[in-house]
Amino acid sequence: MARALIINADDFGCARGVNQGIIAAHRLGVVLSTSLMVDAPLAAEAAALAREQPGLGVGLHFAVTNTNGPRCDLFDVAAIERELRRQYQRCCDLLGQPPTHLDSHHHIHLRRELKPLILAWAEAQHLPLRSVGPIHYNGRFYGQWYDDEWHAHPAPELIGVENLGRILRALPEGITELACHPGYVSPDLDSSYAAEREIELTTLLDRRVPMLIRELGIILTNFAALPHILS
Repeated sequence: MARALIINADDFGCARGVNQGIIAAHRLGVVLSTSLMVDAPLAAEAAALAREQPGLGVGLHFAVTNTNGPRCDLFDVAAIERELRRQYQRCCDLLGQPPTHLDSHHHIHLRRELKPLILAWAEAQHLPLRSVGPIHYNGRFYGQWYDDEWHAHPAPELIGVENLGRILRALPEGITELACHPGYVSPDLDSSYAAEREIELTTLLDRRVPMLIRELGIILTNFAALPHILS
């Protein structure tokens, strides 16, 4: 069985530099998919940029734990469902079409009390949901590691070309989603993951990456093209 890869850039809309970086990673690199934070300050700008890039698939990055948007009680399932429906509709309105897939900030959709609800909702909307179903999820392209007290420590070696090459060579058969967070550091970026975004972007724009993808026979795709890939 062939190996297909979706490189998905999270946090689209969270800052001007992130928007610019994701578009650069798409136009000049290997990113064919992104996830939109619909309540982020630059969400409308991100959606407008996406409409100019027909090859970029855009999903919904459901966010209820970030500081710049709504915060919900994660044990209030009814409130989470209402917020999910609202963000989905806003995503449709911004993009002029439904999102291609669904994931969530801080992976809250995998919480035990929320996963059944969000999975059932995603299935009803025919949306692939991160880490659920036949698509393998790989989150190892990330430039920080956490100690036992959940303090973040920089790990730029994890987002360099060498480590990305190791990830690519180890891809399993079937379809894999690889998460990334490329971007430029702009004054409006409110994130503990900042300088790492520019390192990721440099890696994703490196000419060696698409060359290796071709050498390994990996099919680069996005969620919108999955029906074709799976047929």
